[in-house]
Amino acid sequence: MDVFAVYGGLFAAAFTAATILPAQSEAALAGLLATGSFSPAMLVLVASIGNIIGSMVNWTLGRGIERFRDRPWFPARPTALDRATGWYRRYGRWSLLLSWVPVIGDPLTVVAGVLREPLWSFVAIVALAKVSRYLAVAGAVLNLM
Repeated sequence: MDVFAVYGGLFAAAFTAATILPAQSEAALAGLLATGSFSPAMLVLVASIGNIIGSMVNWTLGRGIERFRDRPWFPARPTALDRATGWYRRYGRWSLLLSWVPVIGDPLTVVAGVLREPLWSFVAIVALAKVSRYLAVAGAVLNLM
């Protein structure tokens, strides 16, 4: 198995999982960890970077796409965006700690762009959340082995 293909595939799965497209990066990470063939630290790093960059794409989309929110191709359902906006307005940037949570995390990252969260704070908080999630997955898998 080509190591670059493995890491590239994990990066792609993590990147995709951070966008509105369905993907299970945790399952990919867990499967690769279970093989024992790859560095756990490198797997967590690659998954984290892919997922953070995917969230940055959502933030970038949010910066200019709000005007298209009623279009069918909009990256978040209007109801999900409204719910995420409410969370974001109520809890501020710290709601981004939930950016790893399925269903609400992706809209939160779009809303952060819509509401003009500065990129530095967005990346710092999202990185903390995403890296923590992958470390928890890795810890769970490695403890089972």
